[in-house]
Amino acid sequence: MVSLVFIAHSPDLVAGLRAMVAQVAPRVAVETAAGTGGGRLGTSAPAVLEALRRALAAGEGTVVLLDHGSAFLALDIALDDLPERDRARVRLSGGPLVEGAILAAIEAASGGSLEAVGRVADDAWRVPKIPGD
Repeated sequence: MVSLVFIAHSPDLVAGLRAMVAQVAPRVAVETAAGTGGGRLGTSAPAVLEALRRALAAGEGTVVLLDHGSAFLALDIALDDLPERDRARVRLSGGPLVEGAILAAIEAASGGSLEAVGRVADDAWRVPKIPGD
């Protein structure tokens, strides 16, 4: 099964999102990397690397979702420390964090491939939030 990694600047944000995902898709492995060692907002490449390693060990691949573009910097550094065979099993999504996480988790729980889970996360911005949109 495909696993998920959430990278954000706030540990509280990803903890809440992880709890939401656990309710809709409890079998999907979710790893998080958020905040800095000093407890401040930010991202940490070593924390991202460890989250990626745990997620890859738990599944056939992992889809990564970010809160802000600057979280990509930590991800990019972490990816450099993974072997090529593991990097090939990581799919970055540019979709919205919350909606993408929920839809990706549902797709992963239903047995979706790495590409399918990533595509669902990418396209989550299209899901209307307001009736009639």
